[in-house]
Amino acid sequence: MFVLIDFGINSILYQRGIYPPEDFQLVKKYGLTVMVSVDDEVKDYIRRIMSQLHRWIYGGVVSKLVVAITSTDTGETVERWQFDVEILSQSQDEANEEPHSVRIDDQHPLGQSKSYLEIQKEIQSIIRQITASVTFLPELQGPHSFNVLVYTDQNAKVPYEWKDAEDAKNVQGSNVEQVQFRSFSTDKHKVDAVVSYKLP
Repeated sequence: MFVLIDFGINSILYQRGIYPPEDFQLVKKYGLTVMVSVDDEVKDYIRRIMSQLHRWIYGGVVSKLVVAITSTDTGETVERWQFDVEILSQSQDEANEEPHSVRIDDQHPLGQSKSYLEIQKEIQSIIRQITASVTFLPELQGPHSFNVLVYTDQNAKVPYEWKDAEDAKNVQGSNVEQVQFRSFSTDKHKVDAVVSYKLP
């Protein structure tokens, strides 16, 4: 699951042009070929997210992770990539969840009923869908930035470098579309991915 989210974030940043193409390099890992950021600040940001996400997921306190893309000029959220995380061995209380964002290792939680190859193919399928999203998502005009939100239970231990998010970074307006991607699952976790975006 951590490979999916790590590569998913990098793919979104590359495919949506948040950073110039020269800030990425081609990486082949776990049967995937993905463009990954080589910018030290971005790499450190994602590394810190993944490190804490690992603790929260195995603590059973995560319900979703969101990658929000906002216009640098207006501050408006134009795309919201949401990864819903279901921890199959524990129940999640949606009413008690709180979003956190980090201020500016790959492990596979393989289950017993699925082979490594089956899990790998599901991850590949979602990454390919993210890559193909450029065929239907509106072209982003002007500079944009991104922010990562992680929704946890209220009782989750939050490190000092994280803070409560000011808002949920939802895409606002009457012309909002949503596309659901395929699911990914092991015996321990299930991840559903969806992107919301504003039509021009």
